[in-house]
Amino acid sequence: MAVSDPEIHALGTAGAGHVLSLILSGQARSRADLARISDLSRATITQRLGVLFDSGLLQEAEETQASGGRPARVLRLNEQFGVVLAADVGESRIRVAATDLGPHVLAERLGDLEVGNGPVPILTWIARQFRELLAGIGRRPDEVLGLGLCLPAPVDHAAGRVMGPSVMTGWDDFDIPGWFAAEYAAPVLAENDVRLRTLTEHRQFWPEERQLVFIKAGTGIGSGIITDGRMHRGARGAAGDIGHIQLRDAEAPLCRCGKLGCVEAYAAGWAIARDLRARGFEARNARDVMDLVQRNRPEAISLVRQAGRVLGEVAADVVAVLNPGVIVVGGTLAEAGEHLLAGIREFVYQRCLPLATGDLTITTARSGEMAGLLGAARLVVDTRLQPQAVDRLIAERRKAG
Repeated sequence: MAVSDPEIHALGTAGAGHVLSLILSGQARSRADLARISDLSRATITQRLGVLFDSGLLQEAEETQASGGRPARVLRLNEQFGVVLAADVGESRIRVAATDLGPHVLAERLGDLEVGNGPVPILTWIARQFRELLAGIGRRPDEVLGLGLCLPAPVDHAAGRVMGPSVMTGWDDFDIPGWFAAEYAAPVLAENDVRLRTLTEHRQFWPEERQLVFIKAGTGIGSGIITDGRMHRGARGAAGDIGHIQLRDAEAPLCRCGKLGCVEAYAAGWAIARDLRARGFEARNARDVMDLVQRNRPEAISLVRQAGRVLGEVAADVVAVLNPGVIVVGGTLAEAGEHLLAGIREFVYQRCLPLATGDLTITTARSGEMAGLLGAARLVVDTRLQPQAVDRLIAERRKAG
């Protein structure tokens, strides 16, 4: 039930979201902290905390912290306040889950479906799984805070639509949020898979790092960018598309996008598999490439090392432009470890100024196969717990009774 700005003030929820944001950011852990760091009166703090407690969004934990006097009880988000539905859509496999606001997975399912079948059969399957997941954990559709979709394609995040060309044949400009609107009143957020993996990696393992670049080296190549602690999407959501930077080569290979000489056409899993097939090996994708590397086949190891040098070329340009403190390399090919990283490091340290590389860390990802799914859930939580969104959410629930 939508509410206007005047209704938010009339219902007494205005400002509660700001107080919650201070708690979620770690700036304040107790009432005493809120009084110390904010310019709010004690009466205002008490009123806004009351709104948050009454709504169920906030709890006082049994844990206490020293405050110079009587120990203060710690304030924390009630992670059971709502549920998030998330889906990680791969080229041939889909993972769906229901999470709390942690986000922590409450229940999940896997399905083998080809994304190229088009949006309707894929979204129909996802919607059915969401219904069954909710029933399995005993939650209602009106308890859903939002839906998050992790997609292997360029995405117009504001519109929630895939923008081709991509492996998602038939999805271009399909209204994903509109498709779910009949079943869920909550917002539906769609985002590129690499960006969501970047979000998970940053929050879980590098929360203090303000400048980070995540490079996904798998079936395809892409990157996600954290600038000043925030995700950078660019003007239209195309930032980080390093896989389709073209390299100069007299015999440039054809890329899946139709251009010649893209980074992907040299260094992606499908390209390495192509080159291995030309050498007589059975290899269809990045997983097959890694199987050969793990069996110590020198031809596969040599091609992965060369892919690392190609990625190093583009990574050096990224370092020169963005000056990150950390480069994290993930995706299936990252399982090759130093075989891949050595070439990246070689080109970055060779081509970039010492000022840019002096404290630079280049390492492999740690977030694992759940990274995209948890990133989709985290995107929903971050969006729905923005200060103004919290004021509106609580007002809507008060108005609905």
